Amino acid sequence: MTTELRRNPRLRVPAPFACSFARIGLQRWLAAERGGLGVVLDVSLTGARVMSPASMNPGDQLAISLRLPDQTVTMNVDATVRWGNRQTFGIEFTSVSQPAETRLRKFLSRVSLPQT
Repeated sequence: MTTELRRNPRLRVPAPFACSFARIGLQRWLAAERGGLGVVLDVSLTGARVMSPASMNPGDQLAISLRLPDQTVTMNVDATVRWGNRQTFGIEFTSVSQPAETRLRKFLSRVSLPQT
């Protein structure tokens, strides 16, 4: 029997969408690669899975800009990398404004492809 660690179900997005990110805090100055571009493969209220050529390590803190499909306003969140392998990493949102959370909730309510 497996134990589900996620507080919110992760949903595969029908069409992956772009994001940009930059390291924040001390890691920004210690890393040769400060940030980059990525593609969000799935998302929940509390995090996402991102594919990117940028190398991220668990514990890296990021400032992320997301533009959800069918939305004109960019959503900015802070996140912590929780896991990574090759060109994919999982992030946990650590700071989300109320308007951004509302937009994310509306987007998630329209997405109907649960991650298996």
